[in-house]
Amino acid sequence: MELVFKALADEGRRRLLDGLRERNGQTLLELCELLPELTRQGVTKHLRILEDANLVVPVKQGRNKLHYLNPVPINEIAERWLSNYERDKLTALSALKAALEEKEK
Repeated sequence: MELVFKALADEGRRRLLDGLRERNGQTLLELCELLPELTRQGVTKHLRILEDANLVVPVKQGRNKLHYLNPVPINEIAERWLSNYERDKLTALSALKAALEEKEK
Protein backbone atom coordinates (compact mmCIF):
# COMPACT_ATOMS: atom_id res chain seq x y z
CA MET A 1 0.00 0.00 0.00
CA GLU A 2 2.97 2.30 0.60
CA LEU A 3 3.93 2.06 -3.08
CA VAL A 4 0.40 3.07 -4.09
CA PHE A 5 0.49 6.18 -1.90
CA LYS A 6 3.93 7.06 -3.29
CA ALA A 7 2.66 6.64 -6.84
CA LEU A 8 -0.44 8.74 -6.22
CA ALA A 9 1.55 11.52 -4.53
CA ASP A 10 2.81 12.92 -7.85
CA GLU A 11 0.55 15.06 -10.03
CA GLY A 12 2.13 13.79 -13.25
CA ARG A 13 1.45 10.18 -12.33
CA ARG A 14 -2.14 11.09 -11.45
CA ARG A 15 -2.48 12.66 -14.91
CA LEU A 16 -1.24 9.42 -16.47
CA LEU A 17 -3.81 7.45 -14.46
CA ASP A 18 -6.56 9.89 -15.45
CA GLY A 19 -5.55 9.49 -19.09
CA LEU A 20 -5.77 5.72 -18.81
CA ARG A 21 -9.11 6.01 -17.03
CA GLU A 22 -10.44 8.00 -19.98
CA ARG A 23 -8.93 5.67 -22.60
CA ASN A 24 -7.35 2.45 -21.47
CA GLY A 25 -4.66 0.65 -23.46
CA GLN A 26 -2.36 3.48 -24.54
CA THR A 27 1.20 3.29 -25.85
CA LEU A 28 4.12 5.14 -24.30
CA LEU A 29 4.00 7.66 -27.15
CA GLU A 30 0.33 8.41 -26.45
CA LEU A 31 1.01 8.74 -22.72
CA CYS A 32 3.90 11.14 -23.42
CA GLU A 33 1.32 13.54 -24.88
CA LEU A 34 -0.27 13.79 -21.42
CA LEU A 35 3.00 15.07 -19.93
CA PRO A 36 4.51 17.28 -22.66
CA GLU A 37 6.83 18.94 -20.14
CA LEU A 38 8.67 15.63 -19.60
CA THR A 39 10.98 13.65 -21.83
CA ARG A 40 10.06 10.16 -22.94
CA GLN A 41 12.48 8.81 -20.32
CA GLY A 42 10.75 10.88 -17.63
CA VAL A 43 7.36 9.45 -18.55
CA THR A 44 8.90 5.96 -18.58
CA LYS A 45 10.15 6.49 -15.02
CA HIS A 46 6.67 7.55 -13.91
CA LEU A 47 5.17 4.48 -15.60
CA ARG A 48 7.69 2.22 -13.82
CA ILE A 49 6.58 3.63 -10.44
CA LEU A 50 2.93 3.08 -11.40
CA GLU A 51 3.73 -0.48 -12.52
CA ASP A 52 5.62 -1.20 -9.28
CA ALA A 53 2.53 -0.06 -7.37
CA ASN A 54 0.41 -2.34 -9.61
CA LEU A 55 -1.66 0.64 -10.78
CA VAL A 56 -0.65 0.18 -14.41
CA VAL A 57 -0.27 -3.13 -16.21
CA PRO A 58 1.74 -3.23 -19.45
CA VAL A 59 0.67 -5.75 -22.09
CA LYS A 60 2.74 -6.54 -25.17
CA GLN A 61 0.65 -6.52 -28.33
CA GLY A 62 2.76 -7.21 -31.37
CA ARG A 63 5.47 -4.54 -31.52
CA ASN A 64 3.61 -2.26 -29.11
CA LYS A 65 3.37 -2.24 -25.36
CA LEU A 66 -0.05 -1.05 -24.22
CA HIS A 67 -0.62 0.28 -20.71
CA TYR A 68 -3.81 -0.49 -18.81
CA LEU A 69 -5.17 0.97 -15.61
CA ASN A 70 -5.55 -1.45 -12.70
CA PRO A 71 -8.04 0.15 -10.26
CA VAL A 72 -7.81 -2.65 -7.68
CA PRO A 73 -5.13 -1.03 -5.45
CA ILE A 74 -7.09 2.24 -5.35
CA ASN A 75 -10.24 0.33 -4.47
CA GLU A 76 -8.37 -1.44 -1.67
CA ILE A 77 -7.38 1.95 -0.25
CA ALA A 78 -10.97 3.13 -0.48
CA GLU A 79 -12.18 -0.02 1.26
CA ARG A 80 -9.64 0.29 4.04
CA TRP A 81 -9.66 4.03 4.64
CA LEU A 82 -13.08 5.24 3.56
CA SER A 83 -15.62 2.47 3.62
CA ASN A 84 -15.15 1.48 7.23
CA TYR A 85 -15.64 5.02 8.49
CA GLU A 86 -18.37 6.18 6.15
CA ARG A 87 -20.35 3.04 5.35
CA ASP A 88 -23.40 3.92 7.48
CA LYS A 89 -23.56 7.48 6.16
CA LEU A 90 -23.16 6.37 2.56
CA THR A 91 -25.83 3.70 2.96
CA ALA A 92 -28.24 6.26 4.42
CA LEU A 93 -27.54 8.75 1.63
CA SER A 94 -27.99 6.07 -1.01
CA ALA A 95 -31.32 5.02 0.50
CA LEU A 96 -32.46 8.66 0.67
CA LYS A 97 -31.50 9.23 -2.98
CA ALA A 98 -33.39 6.11 -4.08
CA ALA A 99 -36.45 7.14 -2.07
CA LEU A 100 -36.45 10.65 -3.56
CA GLU A 101 -36.04 9.32 -7.08
CA GLU A 102 -38.90 6.89 -6.52
CA LYS A 103 -41.09 9.70 -5.19
CA GLU A 104 -40.44 11.79 -8.35
CA LYS A 105 -41.83 9.01 -10.57
